[in-house]
Amino acid sequence: MQKISAVRLLSVLAAFAACQALAQSYPAKPIRAIIPEAPGGVADVVMRATAQELSKRLGQPVVVDSRAGASGIIAAEACAKATPDGYTLCVLNANMASFNPLFFAKLPYNPDRDFEPIVRLIDLTTGIMVPSSSPISSVAELRTLAKANPGSLNYGSVGNGSEPHLFLEWLKQLWGTNMVHVPYKGGIPVAQALLSGEIQFTRLGLTSFIGQIRGGKLKLIAVGAERSVLFPDVPTLAEVGLGDYAKLGIYPWFGLAGPTGMPKSIIGRLNAEIIDIYKDPKFREILINQGSVPAAGSPEEFAAFLKADREHSAELIRIARVRPD
Repeated sequence: MQKISAVRLLSVLAAFAACQALAQSYPAKPIRAIIPEAPGGVADVVMRATAQELSKRLGQPVVVDSRAGASGIIAAEACAKATPDGYTLCVLNANMASFNPLFFAKLPYNPDRDFEPIVRLIDLTTGIMVPSSSPISSVAELRTLAKANPGSLNYGSVGNGSEPHLFLEWLKQLWGTNMVHVPYKGGIPVAQALLSGEIQFTRLGLTSFIGQIRGGKLKLIAVGAERSVLFPDVPTLAEVGLGDYAKLGIYPWFGLAGPTGMPKSIIGRLNAEIIDIYKDPKFREILINQGSVPAAGSPEEFAAFLKADREHSAELIRIARVRPD
């Protein structure tokens, strides 16, 4: 028995020494961060800014790898199947971690089994937007037009089963009318569709739309649960009669994870570095000016958030009466 215990002890000590050596030498080559959106989208903008600062601290490039489409399934699968050595990271969002497992009976990844939470990055300030040429200037006018002309309004989202899509389904139930859902691969294509008149309104994170709003090309007629520091005169969902949605506690977010099996020492290193970056006032200002709210926190806090977000998402699906696959 003593011999077996000694062998086990030596194995534990060897594993610990290996982890220590890995942590001290990490990173020894460039790191890849997979994002679930096209270039120019929220995840791309935020992760590129984060990657630039993280590269300085780690002494190796952090390269952003866009894998857009399929409600984040393409990006999630690529990350889940990567070698868990700390050189492939994944930017998760609510589609990948909360909505997809509720909507699809079969996925090429399991969000509860295949990822190691590292840190929650940001929450997004969302907004309901229409083209500047639209006769709509308020949510009340949008409601009147939608009820008077069922099926005449096109609404853009970032994919089937995404939170913006479910918001539309919820809104259709609330207003008792029909509006057409048009899915896109990211915020930039939605903005282009708004400007071209392909769609008549959307509700997404503001990051991809700030320039057009400030330039007078788009009208922002409502924001999320709280007023935005960027557009303080725009009313919240509660102020325009949509407070029940805000109470669900569902909003777009992004966080950083790695494939399951990633060394805890590397998770801790990345978590500490990003928290330190996000504490910097100048960097926080960059994020806030992009319509983002810095989140951060420990890996354990991110894991708890993921569990709660799945529960909130399930409630939204029930209320919106959308049938999972």
